Amino acid sequence: MTYKTEKQKMLACELYDASDPELAAERKIARSLTRRFNMSTEDDDRTSILRQLFGRMGDNVNIEPPFYCDYGRYIHLGNNVFINFGCVMLDCNYIHIADNVQIAPYVQIYAAYHPIEASERIKGPELSKPVSIGENVWIGGGAIILPGVNIGANSTIGAGSVVTKDIPPNVVAAGNPARIIRNKGKVTSDE
Repeated sequence: MTYKTEKQKMLACELYDASDPELAAERKIARSLTRRFNMSTEDDDRTSILRQLFGRMGDNVNIEPPFYCDYGRYIHLGNNVFINFGCVMLDCNYIHIADNVQIAPYVQIYAAYHPIEASERIKGPELSKPVSIGENVWIGGGAIILPGVNIGANSTIGAGSVVTKDIPPNVVAAGNPARIIRNKGKVTSDE
């Protein structure tokens, strides 16, 4: 049996110990960079700070502070991405955001979660699943994207939605839990 570090377990979607020193050190770096970014002004070189924080960052990325994340390095951003005020990304696993994505204020994207069973949860280990957001997606204000969700290209997520399952391309989804309300320009019967 091959030994896995806590970081390897985390990225493999297995139970892992978030208090592991290697993970704690990575979070400390991210906290320092996000603190610098959140205290910056328009006259500061915010792009330089973000390039140090993220695992990948395309061109023409605009993020309004404050912005919060766990590690930063597991966030991969495409080109022409806009993220408005108050975004939270719990990137205990990869969060891939493709080109031309717009994210409204106070959106939360979670790759992190805990075991459902209390007896397992109180032991401390956590879980994670990657999140993927396709190109040309718009996510409305206050939406929450849960672990393991994939949002297809050209889709729109309504404000305040809680996205618990994959959303296909070319739809509008809204609600709690989010459900498809428009498909390729057609209105569903219950809209």
